[in-house]
Amino acid sequence: MNYKRFVFYQGTVGMAASMIFPFYILLIKNVGTSYSQFGWAYGIFSLTAALSYPLIGKFTDKTGDKAFLLIYSWGMALILLAFPLAYEIWHVYLLQIIMGVLGAVQRNTEKTVLARYVTKKTAGAEIGNYHVWTSVGAAAAVIATGYLVDFLTIGSIFYIASLMFAWSGFIIMKMEKNTSLSNAEKIKI
Repeated sequence: MNYKRFVFYQGTVGMAASMIFPFYILLIKNVGTSYSQFGWAYGIFSLTAALSYPLIGKFTDKTGDKAFLLIYSWGMALILLAFPLAYEIWHVYLLQIIMGVLGAVQRNTEKTVLARYVTKKTAGAEIGNYHVWTSVGAAAAVIATGYLVDFLTIGSIFYIASLMFAWSGFIIMKMEKNTSLSNAEKIKI
C-alpha cells in the first residue's frame, strides 16, 4: 500500500464524512421530535463503535487493512443512500448502528495502517503531517457543503458523499495489499 495514496484515500473519506456529519443533525431533527432523540442516535452510534473495536482489531490483523478499508468505503457509500429515505426515528437508530460499526472499522484500520508506516522516532511528526492533509480536506468539505445545502436539498449531500465514498473504494482497490514497508522504502515514497 503506497503511503501517499493512503493519505489521499483518507483525505477523500474525510471530506465525504465531513460533508454529512455536521449536517445530518438537521436531517435527524426533521425525522425526530427532539434533540434527545439526536442524543440517543449519536449515543447508539458511539456505543456500537465501542463494542465493535475488539472484534474489528482481531479481524484486521488476520485479513489485512485493505479489506477493511474497502468495507468502510463501500459500506458508507451504500448506507448514505438510505439516510434521505429515513422518515421514522427508528430508521435513524438502525442506520446509526450500522454507521457505528463502519466508523469503528475506519478508525481502527486508519490507526493500524499508520502504526505500520510510521517510524517510532518520528511518529509524532509523521502523524502530525498526516493529520494536516486529511484535516484540510475535511474543513474545505464542511465549508463547501454549507453552500451546497443552501442551493440543494439536505438529502442531496448524502448522495454526493455516497459517490465520494464509492470513489474512495476504487482508490483502495487500486492499492497493493502489502502494508509493511521498510524505512528505506518509506523514504522513496
